[in-house]
Amino acid sequence: MNRPVASSIFAPGPLVLAALIVLAALTRVLPHPPNFSPVAAIALFGGAYFANRSWALIVPLAGLFVSDLVLSSMHGGLYAQWFSGAGIWLVYGCIALTTLMGFGLRGRVGGGRVLGYSLAGAVLFFTVTNFGAWLGNPMYSQDPAGLMAAYVAGIPFFQWSLAGTLFYSAVLFGGFSLLRSQLPALRTQTV
Repeated sequence: MNRPVASSIFAPGPLVLAALIVLAALTRVLPHPPNFSPVAAIALFGGAYFANRSWALIVPLAGLFVSDLVLSSMHGGLYAQWFSGAGIWLVYGCIALTTLMGFGLRGRVGGGRVLGYSLAGAVLFFTVTNFGAWLGNPMYSQDPAGLMAAYVAGIPFFQWSLAGTLFYSAVLFGGFSLLRSQLPALRTQTV
């Protein structure tokens, strides 16, 4: 028998997943090193565990959007001027792609896989967003040397992005595994 949509959305499993993602996203407003962020980790986590693929995409993007709104109100804009316009769409596109990558973890979550997917998500984010910075910033010449300069300039931030992705992946995946072992209702309502 098919359950009504409302009861499947408001079941304990999806609610816990959504709460974990929103809490992780809101940690972006706490003091932290530049780019030490949960963004790629929440995308992988949502992709791995939401049984409904639409919610797997919507909830991480919504968590990112809510935290962007909070950051915007605190700092007067979503991102620095050099990374405005199309750059924001690249960020959200990376999160959607990373969520799709998380579908590869469905039913096969393990430490090694989470590590590999976390590394891939961080590299994807670095590659795409620094390409966008090269395209959108007149400080970089629009040639291979300028593109390389944009990637080199991003390396110091990549170390923090990678560290944040690995940290938050460990917290989200490890914490949810612990919750699932303690609360049987969470085992049956997620992938």
